Amino acid sequence: MEALVVRLSQQDSYVEGALRVVMFYDTLMRRRVDLPALARASAGLAECVAAIKLHSTGRAIRFSPEGKEATAPAAAASSKVPVTLDDEEIGEAWLERADEPRPLDDVLLDRLAIAVAAVVERYGPARTTMADPALVELVISAETDEAARARALRLLGFASDLPVRVAAVCTTTPLDQVAATVCPSRPVKAAPLGEVGVILAAALEPALFPAGVRAGVGAADVPEVAWQQARTALRFATVRQPVVSYDGLGALALLAYVPEEAARDNADVAAIARLADRPDELETLDTYCATGSLRRAADLLHLHHSSVSRRLEQLGRTLGIDLTEPAGLTRARLALTTWRLLSQG
Repeated sequence: MEALVVRLSQQDSYVEGALRVVMFYDTLMRRRVDLPALARASAGLAECVAAIKLHSTGRAIRFSPEGKEATAPAAAASSKVPVTLDDEEIGEAWLERADEPRPLDDVLLDRLAIAVAAVVERYGPARTTMADPALVELVISAETDEAARARALRLLGFASDLPVRVAAVCTTTPLDQVAATVCPSRPVKAAPLGEVGVILAAALEPALFPAGVRAGVGAADVPEVAWQQARTALRFATVRQPVVSYDGLGALALLAYVPEEAARDNADVAAIARLADRPDELETLDTYCATGSLRRAADLLHLHHSSVSRRLEQLGRTLGIDLTEPAGLTRARLALTTWRLLSQG
């Protein structure tokens, strides 16, 4: 490397300086320095205040070029870069130069950001929400032996002897944001597995899931069982009830295990399926099944109760079910839920 620097320096002084910055940070990383040492060394190299801040702590580590912690109020950053780890922004690093940025400031900050991410990862668990999908899969797989599962939990930052909550999520919102929202102050990790996101959390509050997210939450203390429960609960999630906890399903959970052929052959389910291309009638039936009240359904549908009554009479004739009777309402609820499970594949 030294020989390369010498050769390049004869052609381009900027290249020489950039290579020396790279070598400077390579040396620091080999010495396994911590974040304050990185900030101190960077301030000395830049000849101005250098700072590092992780989002997980919210505290800025600032050092002056004299090697002392900067106590004066922070000046505006002359140059700043994000610190990323596993494709997630975990913090930022910046310089507080009184004059204009210097030519090598960008190179210095880029290498500082890489070094900060390496320190965070080394002295883990990583302070990120997103996790290695392979580790998460080890935790939730029924085929993982207990020793491997315990090790995966430790690497993810969880105590292997404490319960871990598990959720299955379908979302267009970034998965790390969803995970941080439902578990803001305890260890939480997330990873995509196929089309479904997995959230592992020391504590999880279903009411905190953001709007637009569909989620199923497992109830078991055993991760592999909780994952299966979460997947099952997710199948029951709808626009009306986007977040479903497995322990709230009760006997309804049994519908998820009815053989597909038997479910499709059921007369009530087949009748619901014939309504699939009539969304207004399906919405009326769904609202009435959810409320069990003609007037409440009318309020939610923004219709007069007499209009809803006529719709339900017609639906009853189409389905062959008396929707005004408790038994008929139960049949309709079960058939509608079973049809939805089938439509999800």
